[in-house]
Amino acid sequence: MFTWETLCSRWCLVTSHKLYSSVYDPNEKTFEKLLIANRGEIACRVIKTCKKMGIKTVAIHSDVDANAVHVKMADEAVCVGPAPTSKSYLNMDAIMEVIRKMGAQAVHPGYGFLSENKEFARRLASEGVTFIGPDTHAIQAMGDKIESKLLAKNAKVNTIPGFDGVVKDADEAVRIAREIGYPVMIKASAGGGGKGMRIAWDDEETREGFRFSSQEAASSFGDDRLLIEKFIDNPRHIEIQVLADKHGNALWLNERECSIQRRNQKVVEEAPSTFLDPETRRAMGEQAVALAKAVKYSSAGTVEFLVDSSKNFYFLEMNTRLQVEHPVTECITGLDLVQEMIRVAKGYPLRHKQADIPINGWAVECRVYAEDPYKSFGLPSIGKLSQYQEPLHVPSVRVDSGIQQGSDISIYYDPMISKLITYGSNRAEALKRMEEALDNYVIRGVAHNISLLREVIVHPRFVQGDISTKFLPEVYPDGFKGHKLTDLERRQLLATAVSLYVVEQLRSQRFLGTPRIPIAKSKRSSWELSVHLGDGIYPVAVSKDGSSFSVEVDGMKLNVTSEWNLASPLLSVTIDGTQRTIQRISRNASGETSIQFLGTVYKLQILTKVAAELSKYMPEKAAEDTSSILRSPMPGTVVAVSVKPGDMVSEGQEICVIEAMKMQNSMIAAKTGKVKAVHCKAGDTVGEEDLLVELE
Repeated sequence: MFTWETLCSRWCLVTSHKLYSSVYDPNEKTFEKLLIANRGEIACRVIKTCKKMGIKTVAIHSDVDANAVHVKMADEAVCVGPAPTSKSYLNMDAIMEVIRKMGAQAVHPGYGFLSENKEFARRLASEGVTFIGPDTHAIQAMGDKIESKLLAKNAKVNTIPGFDGVVKDADEAVRIAREIGYPVMIKASAGGGGKGMRIAWDDEETREGFRFSSQEAASSFGDDRLLIEKFIDNPRHIEIQVLADKHGNALWLNERECSIQRRNQKVVEEAPSTFLDPETRRAMGEQAVALAKAVKYSSAGTVEFLVDSSKNFYFLEMNTRLQVEHPVTECITGLDLVQEMIRVAKGYPLRHKQADIPINGWAVECRVYAEDPYKSFGLPSIGKLSQYQEPLHVPSVRVDSGIQQGSDISIYYDPMISKLITYGSNRAEALKRMEEALDNYVIRGVAHNISLLREVIVHPRFVQGDISTKFLPEVYPDGFKGHKLTDLERRQLLATAVSLYVVEQLRSQRFLGTPRIPIAKSKRSSWELSVHLGDGIYPVAVSKDGSSFSVEVDGMKLNVTSEWNLASPLLSVTIDGTQRTIQRISRNASGETSIQFLGTVYKLQILTKVAAELSKYMPEKAAEDTSSILRSPMPGTVVAVSVKPGDMVSEGQEICVIEAMKMQNSMIAAKTGKVKAVHCKAGDTVGEEDLLVELE
């Protein structure tokens, strides 16, 4: 039975680790009923705090989200429309009707969707409903990047050199970019979340960036206005969390380092930053508070900065909402930011002074996405979660999620599965726990970015704190390829794989604890096998002694022990005293098996010595020539098709544009040739690997 207690266990489990504050005064009355104008993990996050505060909750959902976790967690839930966000989660008329019908006194917008929409806040105010966020004037001032930059200058906040007006067209964009000096950042005035942002290094990229950014901005925010700034090369992305009330009090709650990004979207965050010294931290915090006070800000908000190698910092933008990465701040300060937002919205003054805000320990957050990290560091993946198990048995782990086993990851919404947070007394401890948590995270049914996240947090540059927003392209200039095994790790993987193979072979020979064939020979105790891994074929000798195996690989013997629970998705294996947590993803009768080892899934084929000798006579399937065809690298919607049958195209020429999760991606020709056939048109929905265009 699906109960609140079952759902709450994810949250309650971490309270003993003090990952956030659970202090609540029951005599401090706020609201009786609150509507959450959002979905997924952030809706669940808000509901958890509301439960703690004794506030009843109303969830809204689209028709495809009818069985979503946030819908089941809320006290009441109402459908507001079909799957497209414009008809459901962005449908203000439908949401306002639900508020009236259900008698909600307040609305928490989460992040994204209507969280920074001044019209939504105005409509709520006109009907006497409290918006859990800042006043309309602050949303308008800080939600517009052009106006916010001017306000920041007036508040004596350091700003990036650039053009403060609205860019009219591509020609003006080129002229402005030349005046500022390349490289430049083109970004949506009303943007956020990395959408509507492009870096341009020359005139051609500026024209292309203007086109894509304006289209993305219109699609995501209904506002295609753009601005251009000087691009700070190789910066760190560090943001300050602020909290302000309606009585003129404002605090800065330390910083978050958010430099590990792909396509201007954050992937790994931590608090505090390894880079800031107390003086720089204080200067950034004081400027963030000065900006908040300049716009009479009240609620939780975030002031984002770019910081160069000399610790010069420049105002980037202010997000007038809760940030995705807010849990790491909660971990090191002990504050529940959702609770503080609700208190402020009700009119209570802040309970803390600046001197009360600690930096207690270290917290790291990894954004777990349904994405294929081997494609541009993460292109969306859709599907049903056939198996899902969060690593909550690992100490000091918090998982903010809005899904469960059986949930669908659809094309309509952000591909985030969860936010995985670990906490430690210091950074090394927090990172070690994150490594363990990622190894113990079970996600089946969709592609995911666990392998990329794990590689980032164990990379020497990251461990040393030598990071910037260009970390991923610098560390993986040819794209992410997964973990590269050392010789020792390769031997450990081979030894584990063949031990698991033998265990399965022995189990298949028995039925209810007895041999399947009564006259069968006694158990074997040794095996000679051949393992195909990558480009190599490795002879392996295995001998069994109880539940342990002695495996000879490359002339070296390794001892492998485990409980060998084949029913569990996780398997703890000890190899010569080194403990590894592995996951066996798949296997088939031909000896092919996939094992997740050190975060990366490796494909192996294990054969007996005789079968390996015979396999050389098996014909190999010829690889498909993909240079003449273009397939969609991800599920999405065709925005534009630039060619027709008979057209000549050059290598690198744009053929079509695919939009996935509100991000637009240009598909290009792999070679020069004539277009033979076009299999898509603007408006079509396509799946991963769907054929788009053929060349002769």
